[in-house]
Amino acid sequence: MILVAGGTGLLGTQVVRLLLARGLRVRVLTRDAHRAEHLGNDGLEIMTGDVRDAPSLAPAMAGIRTVVSAIHGFAGPGGVSPSTVDYLGNRNLICAAEAGGASHFVLMSIVGAAPDHPMELVRMKYRAEQLLRGSSLAWTIIRATAYMELWASMIGAPILRNGKTTIFGSGENPINFVSAHDVARFVEMAIVDPNLRGAAIDVGGPDNLTFKEMVQVFEKLAGKASAVNHVPLPVMRLASVLLRPLKPDLARQIRAGVVMATYNMRFDAADTCRRYPAIPLTSLHEMAGRDFVQAPVAIGSLPRESEGLHGI
Repeated sequence: MILVAGGTGLLGTQVVRLLLARGLRVRVLTRDAHRAEHLGNDGLEIMTGDVRDAPSLAPAMAGIRTVVSAIHGFAGPGGVSPSTVDYLGNRNLICAAEAGGASHFVLMSIVGAAPDHPMELVRMKYRAEQLLRGSSLAWTIIRATAYMELWASMIGAPILRNGKTTIFGSGENPINFVSAHDVARFVEMAIVDPNLRGAAIDVGGPDNLTFKEMVQVFEKLAGKASAVNHVPLPVMRLASVLLRPLKPDLARQIRAGVVMATYNMRFDAADTCRRYPAIPLTSLHEMAGRDFVQAPVAIGSLPRESEGLHGI
């Protein structure tokens, strides 16, 4: 039995579907069972629990051999934060997995996870990595770049809907975007391949693109130019400071926007492609055509974790 914590979100949804397609037994841990309705119920168990509440995790661990942590706490109300979810929440999950007799733990992290990263989410992912490495569990760490589906839904989908969009900053900083579908296949591989125990895998997309280039992709799909509004970087910096005591979750998101507009967000996927050729990487243009044109119902309705945005 495999437990997927965060199995109702953008990545978790794809992971669950891949595992069910293999005929594996899957249990999803979620704070709200209604959020799992889009997953169906064939061969799937749903259990409610909150990673911030350690006692609530014990029942979900019964009979579990592998735990997948696809949780995050980038933004959200009610005490949701990278510290309470990505660090303390993962600590609770790791301890519960050890106590429950699980043997393998797959942790979703972020490319560039480090103790001195300018984004709190990335720092907390690093701390979770260190906790897992020091545990008694066999582990696999998968670090992803920014999820292109998420950012395309925020920047590209409005272009298809009404010909308008908003970019934070100049939109000229190259960023690596990866498809959540591709990352899910790496998670699947980590679960079924015992040779990946003790491996840390960095996964990114095939291209480093600016937000302006993302806009161009969707303008081509729309067949017309769009009206683009830019939020100036000085305004973002000031807002992130002023909002911190009043709306810390919003301040955190704005601060993340500053980092994405100024920090080195590039990634070279050549080594990943060489080591894992069975998983081809999806381009932004391919993903946009698949999820926003061929299946337009996906526009604005992508699964989203209750804690906010992941993979920034």
